[in-house]
Amino acid sequence: MGFFSTNGGPNWYLGIWYASLPTPTYVWVANRETPVKGVESATVEVGGDGRLKIMEVGGSVVWQTTNREKSTAVKLLESGNMVLLSREEKVVWQSFDFPADTWLPGMNMTAHRSITCWKSSVDPSPGFYSLRLKPPAYGEFELVFNGTMTYWSTGNWTGDRFTGVPEMTIPYIYKFHFLHPFTPAAAFWYTATALENGGGGGRPPLNRFHVDSSGLLRQYTWFPQTDTWNMFWSQPENRCRVYGLCGNLGLCNTVTLKPCECLAGFQPSDELTWSSGDFSGGCRREDNNVCSETDGGFEGIGSVSFNGAALVPIPGNSKSCEASCLMNCSCIGLYRNARSNLCYNVYEPVLNLKNLSSDSTEEGELHVRVHRRGNGKKNKWKWPVLIACVAGFSTILGLSMAVLLVFRKRRQRKKKVEEEDVFSVTNLRVFSYKELNAATQGFSEKLGHGGFGTVFKGELSDSSQVAVKRLERPGGGEKEFRAEVCTIGNIQHVNLVRLRGFCSENSHRLLVYDYMQNGPLSAYLRRDGENLSWDVRFRMAIGTARGIAYLHEECRDCIIHCDIKPENILLDSDFIPKVSDFGLAKLMGRDFSRVLATMRGTWGYVAPEWISGVAITAKADVYSYGMTLLELIGGRRNVETPPSAGGGGGGAATGDEWFFPPWAARQIIEGNVAAVVDERLRGSYNTAEAERVGLVAVWCIQDEEAARPTMRMVVKMLEGIVEVAVPPPPKLLQALVSGESFHGVLAESGGTSTGDANSHSSH
Repeated sequence: MGFFSTNGGPNWYLGIWYASLPTPTYVWVANRETPVKGVESATVEVGGDGRLKIMEVGGSVVWQTTNREKSTAVKLLESGNMVLLSREEKVVWQSFDFPADTWLPGMNMTAHRSITCWKSSVDPSPGFYSLRLKPPAYGEFELVFNGTMTYWSTGNWTGDRFTGVPEMTIPYIYKFHFLHPFTPAAAFWYTATALENGGGGGRPPLNRFHVDSSGLLRQYTWFPQTDTWNMFWSQPENRCRVYGLCGNLGLCNTVTLKPCECLAGFQPSDELTWSSGDFSGGCRREDNNVCSETDGGFEGIGSVSFNGAALVPIPGNSKSCEASCLMNCSCIGLYRNARSNLCYNVYEPVLNLKNLSSDSTEEGELHVRVHRRGNGKKNKWKWPVLIACVAGFSTILGLSMAVLLVFRKRRQRKKKVEEEDVFSVTNLRVFSYKELNAATQGFSEKLGHGGFGTVFKGELSDSSQVAVKRLERPGGGEKEFRAEVCTIGNIQHVNLVRLRGFCSENSHRLLVYDYMQNGPLSAYLRRDGENLSWDVRFRMAIGTARGIAYLHEECRDCIIHCDIKPENILLDSDFIPKVSDFGLAKLMGRDFSRVLATMRGTWGYVAPEWISGVAITAKADVYSYGMTLLELIGGRRNVETPPSAGGGGGGAATGDEWFFPPWAARQIIEGNVAAVVDERLRGSYNTAEAERVGLVAVWCIQDEEAARPTMRMVVKMLEGIVEVAVPPPPKLLQALVSGESFHGVLAESGGTSTGDANSHSSH
């Protein structure tokens, strides 16, 4: 705890931050609205009335606590809570009762407390966005703008979760507590616990909820191995739902890296804050002279939605509506409703402006007032310019090469600035080949090799460990490579390995990822390897499913992984699973024939449609996930030496090898999941969870794509939100081990699936 300033500015604040972290992360600020102008002249003391005060020169009080009882001591607890104690050591005031923008473990959220963001990343004063218990029922949380406009809520509390946050059903490292819900005395708090096999000396990792200045509620966990905060969860998922995110006349979109842009003829009101990621200032006209043009025009923005604007209906036809706007300097455009045939003049402020999809039910279009194009001003200069060009033709020829060189250099500089801007948004670092060669000590420590390249362990100049993947024969040119890398870098999820940077230098193409301390899941699927508890395995199953579901359904374009297997499921220091190598199929030019060739060594994960030659969909990943799930349950690889007992009679023995999935699928269908579960667990597992995981695995490996569930449905089934029926036996697996014609069985099973996992009913 101490005084701090932001961005080297003149304002100083008394705050609390984590003492053990290399870079301060502020979790509480005392004098948010009343900074001191010089830290040398500021003092902190307990006054004669027992209140903690911040004093300036001359004895003026800048800030003070509100306790009525006198305090004699101030104590900062390990939890981050600053308490004032009476002589009897009774707490008479605590900072947890007056939160800033951060919600810490053990901090009670009540009907009278809210978490309010900073005004900007360098201004701790209260901003526009807050998290609070929703009045008057106090049975759910909501994010609000300016204390009035709700733009996201958790849904009501059901006893173990909020209806709008189904992922709460599975305990991770957080436990949630709700005392007296749906009453004015409601109090909600959470605690953190250490994961089994998670290291860290049995202590829970540092974690926090944070409302940032862009209106997002985010949950972070500290990863000491990389010295970074890892974003665990974020809401709302659609950033354009945040009320007023782009400010007045700022257009929000979900398909570009930066969420906000200005309309045609407008520019950011403050370029500096806009470039730093604070878009709340909105946009203003590039040229105010447009206001004096009575012959100006209008440019269509398309089908949009917005709030806050004053809409004045104008009687008559479109011409009269346009004329009315052109005569009023404050009119910024027109809003036409196709169904009612009404036209409105639009006046500021225009908030929450966002484009709508082509299939939207909205029937209105916005047209913004702009300069009239081609209004004759160009013609005034047409002949003089032409004469000058002819007269100076020889001079222009002499200077053309110089001009061309200058233009080329400027374009290169502009391109570099644009690329730096793009990669700064995704937080991707551009490495040189020399840097990565040094970081990996000449690519000496090999971590693994796959269809896309070889992975090496490295250490950057800041001592953080990374995994460097050297790509082999990537498809496309440098422009395409950088575009795809930018796309991958923009994909962030707690169950996906984070891309930190890349190298695209000459023929070298390398990707730099976070290093995963506990390696791949495949390392734990050996009888002589470390035994994972059932709780850890269950978390791995759900976490992996969430990561794949995010790739399939929550990215701008569906990303099919094409190579889900234990080797591509990495485990961090807390044994949280993270899917790796996503997006690489497209990065490598989607040369599926080559990818398939590299997968022959792990054919047990390949969906039937790969071999039959039909088009590949996201359901191919579902199949591979199901195969991996069977291995996770059994603690063994799909192909290995037969077990000493129970393995016979399955019809899956092939020479000296035994193919596990057909036998396991039959045992699960017959209700004998105990025979499948890793014998090292010796009954120390949740039977209901094991049965559910087993049934989900068999649904995932169904012959027909249509019978397999989506990954989103897989997550719901594993979480227990959706009931899981008994699936039919997969015929193709048996065909593979019995020597039958694979294509014959494939043709026979076409369209004859007896069930569909996507049709299960919800509880």
